[in-house]
Amino acid sequence: MDSLALAFSSGWASGVNCYLVVLVLGLADRVGGFAGIPDALGRWDVLAVAFFLYSFEFVADKIPYVDSTWDLVSTAIRPTAGAVVGVLIAGQADSLDAAVLGVVGGGTALLSHLAKAGGRLALNTSPEPVTNITASVAEDVTVLAVVWFAIEHPRGAAAVAGVLLAAGLLLLLLLARLVRRGWRRWRRRRDPRPRPGIPVADPPRTH
Repeated sequence: MDSLALAFSSGWASGVNCYLVVLVLGLADRVGGFAGIPDALGRWDVLAVAFFLYSFEFVADKIPYVDSTWDLVSTAIRPTAGAVVGVLIAGQADSLDAAVLGVVGGGTALLSHLAKAGGRLALNTSPEPVTNITASVAEDVTVLAVVWFAIEHPRGAAAVAGVLLAAGLLLLLLLARLVRRGWRRWRRRRDPRPRPGIPVADPPRTH
C-alpha cells in the first residue's frame, strides 16, 4: 500500500513538474538512503539530466504563452515519467505490481498535467507575467512539499495529492464551461441570423 501511495503521489507531482520529482526522489535516495525510493533515481547522471531539464522548465514555465507551448510538448513526457517512476517504485515486485504502479503513476500524471495545462491556458488570457510566475512558483513549492511528505508519509501524501487532483480537475471543468459559453456568445454576435427555437421580435411598424 505504501508503494501504491508513493506511486500515486509522485504521479500527480510528475504531471505538474516531472523533473523536480526526479530531483527530489533522487536526492533523497542519495542523501538519506530511503528504502522505498528506487536507486536508479539517485544516479548522478540521472540527477544531472533532471537538473538541466528542470532549470529549463523553471524559466519556460514562467513566461506567458511559452508555458502553454511547453505544456503541449510535455503532454507525452510527464505521463511517461510518472509511469516510469511508478514501475521503478515497484522494484523487484512481480510484473503485475509493476504494471499496476505504472498505470497509477502514468494515469495520475496525465490527469494532473491536463489540469495544469488548462489552468495555464486560462491564465494566458491575461498575458502579464505576474500571474504566470506566481502560479509556477506555487506549483513547484507544492510539488516539492508533496513529494517530500510522500517519502516519510506516503499514505498521507496520497490523500493530499488526491484532493489537489480533484480540485484541479474541477477547476478544469469549470474553465471548459466558461470557454464554451464564451464561444457561443461570440458566435451569436458574429452571426445574428435567427436560430431554430429562438423567437424573433417583429420589426417595428411604420405608418
